[in-house]
Amino acid sequence: MKNIFLICFTLLAAACSTAQPGQWDTKNKKAIKYAETGMNAVNQINPATGLPDYQTGIYWLDKAIEKDPLFGDAYILKAEFCIQSNQGLKAVEAYRKLIEIKSATGVVPGYIYFDLAFLEFSQGMYAEALINAKKYLTVQNANPELLVEANWIIANCEFAVEAIKHPYPFEPINVGSGVNTADPEYFPTLTVDQKQLLFTRRTGDMRSGHVQEDFYVSSSQGGYWGPGDPMPKNINTPFNEGAPTFAPDGRTLIFVGCAVDRVGYGNGRRGYGSCDLFITQKVGNDWLDPINLPGGVNTLHWETQPSLSADGKTLYFIRGPLKGSGAKNIRNGDIMVSHLLEDGSWSVAEALPNNINTPRAESSVLIHPDGQTLYFSSNGHIGMGGFDLYMCTLRPDGTWSDPKNLGYPINTQHDENSLLVFADGRLAVFASDRPGGMGDLDLYEFEMPEELRPTRTIYMTGTVFDSKTNVKLQAEFRLIDLETGNEVIYSYSDAKNGSFLVTLPINKDYALLVNKEGYNPYSVNFNLTVPENSNEPYHRDVPLVAKTTINEPIRLDNVFFDLDSYNLRKESYIELDKLADYLKANPTMKIELQGHTDAQGDNAHNLELSKNRAKAVMDYLITKGIAKERLTSKGFGETQPDTITVGGTKVTLTEEYINGLKTDKEKKDAHQQNRRTVYVVKSL
Repeated sequence: MKNIFLICFTLLAAACSTAQPGQWDTKNKKAIKYAETGMNAVNQINPATGLPDYQTGIYWLDKAIEKDPLFGDAYILKAEFCIQSNQGLKAVEAYRKLIEIKSATGVVPGYIYFDLAFLEFSQGMYAEALINAKKYLTVQNANPELLVEANWIIANCEFAVEAIKHPYPFEPINVGSGVNTADPEYFPTLTVDQKQLLFTRRTGDMRSGHVQEDFYVSSSQGGYWGPGDPMPKNINTPFNEGAPTFAPDGRTLIFVGCAVDRVGYGNGRRGYGSCDLFITQKVGNDWLDPINLPGGVNTLHWETQPSLSADGKTLYFIRGPLKGSGAKNIRNGDIMVSHLLEDGSWSVAEALPNNINTPRAESSVLIHPDGQTLYFSSNGHIGMGGFDLYMCTLRPDGTWSDPKNLGYPINTQHDENSLLVFADGRLAVFASDRPGGMGDLDLYEFEMPEELRPTRTIYMTGTVFDSKTNVKLQAEFRLIDLETGNEVIYSYSDAKNGSFLVTLPINKDYALLVNKEGYNPYSVNFNLTVPENSNEPYHRDVPLVAKTTINEPIRLDNVFFDLDSYNLRKESYIELDKLADYLKANPTMKIELQGHTDAQGDNAHNLELSKNRAKAVMDYLITKGIAKERLTSKGFGETQPDTITVGGTKVTLTEEYINGLKTDKEKKDAHQQNRRTVYVVKSL
């Protein structure tokens, strides 16, 4: 709550400035002289700190109080100087002593109860702050603005008192010297494989104004984080960069770059406002030169603290006031959202609803890889004081749940921000300047309490390659939630090595659809069921068949039928619509749809079922505008069991082979492999 004192005493400028020379509430000339000496001291800059010399001012006010222990104005000045020098506890003591002497000798000025309540709240003295805030409500002719603030303090203190009675388990651990230094580290982001931690580090001297924000990347090294290396020089510049967000695959980076508006001052990045969002991509091992994020995100305001969703299509960030608008900390940031458009630019950003954004300030936004759990920091929701951490959930209908405070002791009277929650939801990292660190802000890791965790996700890896030549390929791929039909991931494999990495919520059925010019579409479906304590990634390689290949079967793994039926299920429409689009893009291509069954059941029945299923697919494509003359269908029943590769050797899934498998699951999967719909290209 470092800045909250300044808010208070901006509001209380009139109330807190009664102690002026010539208007003292003492007759003791020596005490007055000491008080005036103290006031003069704060007009001098302390060369050691670069700030007004509040400590010397406090020394002389203590001398004044020694001369006259009933000198009320001296206590007020001492409290103000303590506040300005971040000595909150001493300020509380001064105000309490003031109330004590004024109660004995006369009337206590009403605003003193508010000041003291505010200070006690800022120091985590919630029960005491409650008492004094409620006393202020009884003051006659109280300042209406301060009455609003007093009620705000009461609501927060009542929450805090209850939260402390029901603490969450919380044992933060410093992430270590590989990341943390004597300089402040904050705004962490993580690739979903949890192998690279990217964070902001600020170097330089705040007092002189010569500070530098850059970001660094640390790699996981067997249970600890290795030394943080700076990003390359085309990313880190002599100007400020920070608050990065990785795309899940770690190959796209959006970050904050502060533009230069002073003519002739270097060659910094140019933007629309004081700070803009920039984007860069990694190709192989190299990062491309960043560009200003295209579209409607950047404005004359400052944009900062981006967080990119796992599907790469939604960007959350903080937008602050216009530079020079005079906006104060009490209203300095809203959470905004923008969506990726088909042309690769970003839509005009919109503010999240008012149950999330408040008339105060929101910051440090994070969308979890589950795509629906949002964590953020705010000083505008009921909490423990300062900036607290909250979570809310995006509902299926597109509305947001009300924020939930992460509770005590994750939240305290201090500012909490820069939260990072791992893909599995179990671990989290945040920035803190708590005692025992390595310097200023450090990054700490802790285990997220169970009820504050998002939907568990896990990452999926793979490589796209030519099925004949093994050449690695860049290809477009989509992942579809088969239950909802929603596209949850849209991305590309790496242009140099064909690899991809995405994150997905567990215990769902997905379709993977891959397309590349010159190749036939590829599809597969899978159930992402993961053992309780496993974080092993799901792996799926993607062999693409060149479009010029004739008579090679291509599976339609996302075509589904009801049990022992040739009625197409609606989940099939996604893949068949894509196949229809592919055929329209290749108007001379002719294909044959083929149906296959396993060897369970009656042979004649299986043959008839396979014929009808192949024909059902053909009929659907005809309804989508594909000419009947381009399509044929054929059923093979159980006569052509599929082949798979086991230990580098191709194996045919005959009944004899399946019966020799060890587990029921292996046998079930083998039968499923044989039940398939495929197509073969007959002519181009």
